[in-house]
Amino acid sequence: MDPWLTWLIAALVLGAAEIATLTAALGLLGGAALVTAAFAAAGLPLPLQFLVFAVAATVGVVFVRPVALRRLSPRTEERFGVDALVGAAAYVTVEVSRLGGRVRIGGEEWTARAYDESLVIPPGTTVDVIEIKGTTALVYPRE
Repeated sequence: MDPWLTWLIAALVLGAAEIATLTAALGLLGGAALVTAAFAAAGLPLPLQFLVFAVAATVGVVFVRPVALRRLSPRTEERFGVDALVGAAAYVTVEVSRLGGRVRIGGEEWTARAYDESLVIPPGTTVDVIEIKGTTALVYPRE
């Protein structure tokens, strides 16, 4: 069997394996085998065919795969405004209870209530912002 045909079969097998696994690596190896098949069809000796395959596979896996994975990965939505405050740390400035209080979140003073209505949180405590309702932060003490 001609070497170019062997490389072409390897490229097809690796391409099919990529479709089954979706790893973005086997397809690049299949592409390297396809490039090598073209060089083999042009009459390149077998040792140089392996060198062409190694270089093409390395270029694909090192340079192309990270770009492809970045493009295929889902993008995280940026939170902004009051949504960005949920999960942030806050510093209690005025005692916080179910009735009210004040906390400092990122340099801004906010009215606050305890997320757990049975809690009374003293000044100086670090709390987590659980939810924002209107202009009031619902907070819970950090443990």
